[in-house]
Amino acid sequence: MGKTYDGLHRISFLINEQGVIEHVFNKFKTKDHHDVVLNYFKQQA
Repeated sequence: MGKTYDGLHRISFLINEQGVIEHVFNKFKTKDHHDVVLNYFKQQA
């Protein structure tokens, strides 16, 4: 039909206390999202 489809884009934002976006998570699968976020926090410590 001439249309292209790019699929679903899942994106999560980590927002700090001041309301500023601190990090964008865009490469994850739904079942692994919590691991991606926890690993980010472990790397920051």
